[in-house]
Amino acid sequence: MPAHHIIAIDGPAASGKSSVARALAQRLRFSYVNSGAMYRAVTWHVLQRGVNVHEPAAVAAAVEQSRIVCDLVDKQSRILIDDDDPTPHLRDDDVNRAVSLISSVPRVREILVARMREYANKDNVVMEGRDIGSVVFPKTPFKFYIDASPEVRLQRRLAEGQRDEIAARDRADSSRVTSPLVVAPDATVIDTSALTIDGVVDEILQRLREKGLRI
Repeated sequence: MPAHHIIAIDGPAASGKSSVARALAQRLRFSYVNSGAMYRAVTWHVLQRGVNVHEPAAVAAAVEQSRIVCDLVDKQSRILIDDDDPTPHLRDDDVNRAVSLISSVPRVREILVARMREYANKDNVVMEGRDIGSVVFPKTPFKFYIDASPEVRLQRRLAEGQRDEIAARDRADSSRVTSPLVVAPDATVIDTSALTIDGVVDEILQRLREKGLRI
């Protein structure tokens, strides 16, 4: 079991899970970890090295040979790869196009899941992603799956100025062999389509109280 409390927030792209997880962490004074940013960071790094993203073995080798450092800065996760900070590039168009391919490589997921689990030794954490409750921390009692209608999710993505293809991303995330996007059996599902961020956070806090977390 992890040394600290872990709250898992899973869900598909543009469901609102990042905004909810960040706000929840602030309310609880927990650290916030964005696992998707870790995969995007690795994707940017692989692209910078000129690796063919359609060759899983080459992608895996590039990640294995890289020095990946994950830490917490002001209660938020940060990742450095070979001393580079990929943060400004996480939403680049080429990263958007390649991140599903990179994150589907089993060895890449194995490496990053190990890094994610290390956060449990550092602080109480709200961690968001697509397999946090099902794979990364399957024993945490605090699991939530954040969803929204495809139409609402597309509108949110466009409002952010992003051009992700939501339907294609859903298919890729749900159909990959390693750690597909699923609802963990004991997760609480919350539809955010008609809720504000604060409304979702309030509901999660109530469920956490019911599960015995002292708030």
